[in-house]
Amino acid sequence: MITSVQNQQVKQWKKLHQKKYRDKTKSFLVEGIHLVEEAFESGWNIKTIIVREGMEMPSWAQKLESVHVNDAVCKELAQTETPQGIFAIVDIQEPEDVFQSHTLLLDGVQDPGNVGTMIRTADAAGFQHVVLGKGTVDVYNEKVIRASQGSIFHIAITEQLLPAAIEKLKQQQTTVYATALEEAVPIHQIAPQAPIAIIMGNEGAGISPDILNLADERITIPILGKAESLNVSVAAGIFMYHMIN
Repeated sequence: MITSVQNQQVKQWKKLHQKKYRDKTKSFLVEGIHLVEEAFESGWNIKTIIVREGMEMPSWAQKLESVHVNDAVCKELAQTETPQGIFAIVDIQEPEDVFQSHTLLLDGVQDPGNVGTMIRTADAAGFQHVVLGKGTVDVYNEKVIRASQGSIFHIAITEQLLPAAIEKLKQQQTTVYATALEEAVPIHQIAPQAPIAIIMGNEGAGISPDILNLADERITIPILGKAESLNVSVAAGIFMYHMIN
């Protein structure tokens, strides 16, 4: 039982809230019973389960290495207001860089809630690969993981420079669509044929001009009311479900 927040092991675990330590250790922290179980069920390597005292260990986790901690340590590690009392240290997987029929590319999307939601929607819509371009938030950020509801464990997610990724996609005869507000074809006029890729841009600035110019076609969602634009994750969901048909 670890009872001190000054414990060196606790300090090492807490460092995993920072990307540089996740990169250094090739591991990340997962919080909550659902997400920990998703990691386990999806075959990701769990190094350690951390459980609050008095909490019953789930049956599927009983053969894994585990450490019990008190409530103070649990609160020290938690990124939620009401922690469930279970965490896991999970090894980062390096997925194969193989483009399939449906790919989502993110250019400088910075809000972790948006990125996590788009990963979850990509998973639900049947996309197989999400590429995080320059300036996009780290996939192992706790808020991304929570917003994805475990979908980060289900589909390939890679970090790449988008020009190189787009070049690979085009070599595989993939049609690359860029989402834009101007000089774009309304989505209902598009009859997509796989393989396809969709680029979504930064919440405020959109897709950077150099990336936008690499696309085969620009597409948009018509705004029928008085709203200026759609939230990027909502727009991504509409584009992905249209393109999966």
